[in-house]
Amino acid sequence: MARFDEVDSFSDLLTALDSLRGKYAPARLLCSLDDVDQCRYTSMHASFDQRLGYEEPDYEEDDFTAAHHADNAHIDRIAAVLDDPDLRVEWEALADTRSGGGAETDVKALVEVNRQPDRAVDDVVVVQRVPVSRDDLALAGIPNGYFDGDWDTFQNHAIARRMAGHGYRHIATGASLLGFDRPTASTGKEAQAVVADLASLYGAPNSSAWPELATILCGQRILFIGYTEDFADTLDI
Repeated sequence: MARFDEVDSFSDLLTALDSLRGKYAPARLLCSLDDVDQCRYTSMHASFDQRLGYEEPDYEEDDFTAAHHADNAHIDRIAAVLDDPDLRVEWEALADTRSGGGAETDVKALVEVNRQPDRAVDDVVVVQRVPVSRDDLALAGIPNGYFDGDWDTFQNHAIARRMAGHGYRHIATGASLLGFDRPTASTGKEAQAVVADLASLYGAPNSSAWPELATILCGQRILFIGYTEDFADTLDI
């Protein structure tokens, strides 16, 4: 695990991840995003989801080797459950789960956070190695989605799988956001396909913000998606 302090640029964070990725391959890397303390708090509670098979750690506090093995076993357990076809949430089940009175606000928030990626990152970022075989399973490193109205860990995994189909790796989880990157920048056609999927989640299909988001995503590697009910408010967007 690594910790970066006084982070003020997501671009710099992305460069650091690119540098570390080769060192720790084939494991995946996952970092925190907005509000690292709140992210840790909600992730801890999200981990207690009975479907994830939470087990109380059994080792001495200062036994770092045992703690490392326990953390890896915890991730392995979550990854295995997320990959279980009997528990998996399918993409189609998420349709219109964010539509409603606040849909237009959410869409505009997506535009702003993807236009200004520095808004997505806290000044402290924790990066961890996640020993999983696929990018979508990196979500097991920071399971999240705790409050009523948020997408839960299984729903977030459905989104990570869908974005993997668009060429995006899941690389970050915050208190309100999921972060993704691509090895190469998105083309116009690819950006439009992503936006079409997001519109199926958030609603407001006629919003002028959707074409604006497609323009922003075209030519860049990164993508942020808000998974909490009030992510626009928590990011002051």
